[in-house]
Amino acid sequence: MRSPVSWRVFAPSIVVALLVLTGCASGDNSGRDDKAPAPSQAAPITNCGTPVPVSKPPAKAVTMNQSATEIMLALGLQDRMAGTAYLDDKVLPDFADAYGKIPVLAKEYPSKEKLLETSPDFIYASFSSAFGDEGVGDRAEWQKLGVGTYISPAGCPKGSQPAKLGLDDVFGEIRDVATLFGVPERAEKLITEQKSRLKKAPAATKVLWWDGGSDAPSVGACCGAPGMIMDAAGVTNVFADVKGNWGDTSWEAVAERNPDVIVLVDASWDPADKKEQFLEKNPTLKDLPAVQRKKYVVIPFSSTSAGVRNVSAVEDLAGALS
Repeated sequence: MRSPVSWRVFAPSIVVALLVLTGCASGDNSGRDDKAPAPSQAAPITNCGTPVPVSKPPAKAVTMNQSATEIMLALGLQDRMAGTAYLDDKVLPDFADAYGKIPVLAKEYPSKEKLLETSPDFIYASFSSAFGDEGVGDRAEWQKLGVGTYISPAGCPKGSQPAKLGLDDVFGEIRDVATLFGVPERAEKLITEQKSRLKKAPAATKVLWWDGGSDAPSVGACCGAPGMIMDAAGVTNVFADVKGNWGDTSWEAVAERNPDVIVLVDASWDPADKKEQFLEKNPTLKDLPAVQRKKYVVIPFSSTSAGVRNVSAVEDLAGALS
């Protein structure tokens, strides 16, 4: 998920299928709510430097990543979803029933052929890799066909991401999506509810955000979702001086910076309990006060992508330290 992928050119058979899709996207209104309001755009939305020309609310959207899926469900847009793909964890319990009614196109990214079968009118992804070599194809090709596309600003290609991700960027994404689907009032209600849950941890608490890796640990750096969550919780990121969203460092550097608390990112392929065992056996780390006192906060991997789970991660971090 963190690594970029390149784009392959459509095969001739796919080009033919895309031409068929052009007719489907423009003429097939099945499943569309004709009473849905038009997108309330005072000006076209620009996303990752690309205009998103949507003249009417999408009716057959497909989401490519968990964060995108959960934003759609949080906005109550499940009736506009023709498919979804690529979960890192189970969807949030509040969304499980709605999610269960949406076709899952693939465990990871669907093939272009599989996506074409849904005749989508909108494709929404959390990462630019969705539109790359191992994804569903270049955004420009889809938009030429009248299929709108959107990538989470946090997942835009390098050069068009926010310089330093903040919760306002996440809330801006929620507003963009709600606007494109003609339901801006739902965004404001969701954002107000999320803001009401934010809390701060005690000041001056030093935190290490350990994403993964044992030889060279990958840590939360200055400017991505981990840094955003730590900033919102009011704690000090011990690797805030590292550029980028995540960065590789050394265990010697971790010991030198001596964090008060260690965030353990919990993923099915790299669970938090194994991270804890590693810390407590590693000769460089086992005597750190944070390790001796087991000052750990477990954050699910799915909360580390920009989306509706970020506020829960702030709650978890700040709540564990209050």
